[in-house]
Amino acid sequence: MEVTSVDLGFLEPCEPWLLTNKFFRSKIGGKPAWLELKHLPKPDDLLCGQCNEPLGFLCQVYAPVEANENSFHRTLYVFVCLTAACNQSPEPEARTIKVLRSQLPRRNEYYEYDPPDETKESSAIKSPVPLCVVCGCRGPKLCSRCKAVNYCSAAHQRLDWKAVHKSVCCSEEGSTVPASATSSIQFPEFEIITEEEEYEPKAKLSEEENAKRQLAELERLKQEGKAGALDELSEAELDQYSSDQVEDKTFDKFKDRISADPEQVLRYERGGKPLWLSPKLPQAIPPCGRCAGRRVFEFQIMPQLLNSLNSEQLDWGTLVCYTCEASCDVQGYAEEYIFRQDVLNTDTAKH
Repeated sequence: MEVTSVDLGFLEPCEPWLLTNKFFRSKIGGKPAWLELKHLPKPDDLLCGQCNEPLGFLCQVYAPVEANENSFHRTLYVFVCLTAACNQSPEPEARTIKVLRSQLPRRNEYYEYDPPDETKESSAIKSPVPLCVVCGCRGPKLCSRCKAVNYCSAAHQRLDWKAVHKSVCCSEEGSTVPASATSSIQFPEFEIITEEEEYEPKAKLSEEENAKRQLAELERLKQEGKAGALDELSEAELDQYSSDQVEDKTFDKFKDRISADPEQVLRYERGGKPLWLSPKLPQAIPPCGRCAGRRVFEFQIMPQLLNSLNSEQLDWGTLVCYTCEASCDVQGYAEEYIFRQDVLNTDTAKH
């Protein structure tokens, strides 16, 4: 697979009606704009693997695969746990974050063959599956009193009852007023627009310059009393020094790469390589759970996004998503693999 560039994602305000499913946009926040409309994920598919509470919708990335006619429309959805304790878990591969893939051919039962007119407002394509009024996910539960609103879970029903629905249940307003308590579980909604990255790597240092830098580093250690000379350090101290050096270099490379575009919230390069911020990498990328084929890197969510979410519960260094290389056929939604990389010892990078 030939990869020519990295696409950077930035947040931009957008009319809400343009962020619905029929316009095939990438976005963060609000409710999911579901692509395939009949086989939506079940509520149990969108529970946190640690606290068992419903995950919150973070973002979706519209990412067609031109070489696959069944992926003419293709969207990836990221959901995160909204509980602070789960986001501070020391195990980055704990199932507190999930990513789902959905795709359709150009000719399908939901959307027109040709793109819609974006110059005039129009409604979303409605799902035949009832949706939760709080989060917009599949809502199989009904309010037992008025039977006018749906929920994905008892947790969201309780949330809505206290915030809104208690005052309108069984009234005429009950089925006409948006009975939702979304402010506590929905993130602000923005479109993600993309631009090709323009990056020129710095020239590598010559052997002479490397030697000077190493001598300067040794002198610094002596002045700080950390070493008379490196060969006088214990093996444990050498290992720690080496580990810190690797981590610092990895983070410095991360900072240098994003410095030209500090507002980037997404990096997209299907088949490329992630931009790591620490040397702690996933041990292995599991194969596709449907076809057992290889997964490849597709995109990563950057720490800058945290500044736009108005949430003290979330924390990450970067979220790195891998998807089925073949983008194998799926009816509805297939779970892919996402890895949360935290900042280890670099205090300046922590939020």
